Amino acid sequence: MAKEVTGQIKLQIKAGQANPAPPVGPALGAKGVNIMQFCTAFNEQTKESMGTILPVVITVYSDRSFDFIVKSPPAPVLLLKALKKKKGSSNSIETKIGKVTVDQLKEIAEIKKEDLNAHTVESAVSMLKGTARSMGIEVEG
Repeated sequence: MAKEVTGQIKLQIKAGQANPAPPVGPALGAKGVNIMQFCTAFNEQTKESMGTILPVVITVYSDRSFDFIVKSPPAPVLLLKALKKKKGSSNSIETKIGKVTVDQLKEIAEIKKEDLNAHTVESAVSMLKGTARSMGIEVEG
């Protein structure tokens, strides 16, 4: 018999660096989940991409057990990583922080293809172009 789902928690945590401090501790504690058990499992699963921000969806069951799914990094994080920048532009219309090529966007689309709502690489690249523009990044090509 399947376990009854009592809730879902969505968080963004740095890979390999989950700890009981906020936001992880309070979010999991409110649902009755063993915080240290989650932190240990998450850190073990994500240790190879240490420090990268990763979205995680935690499903909590009635017996206080849990499952979690780690998704690919958010598009803005990957775009900033490609440019080797810390943050996007505060005024994307007037201030540009760098340039990316369509080939770089295709690489990011390949990484994100499971999590994007796009059927083709071209449509994924189009979505990423919009994200880049809103961050003050120019797209070449």
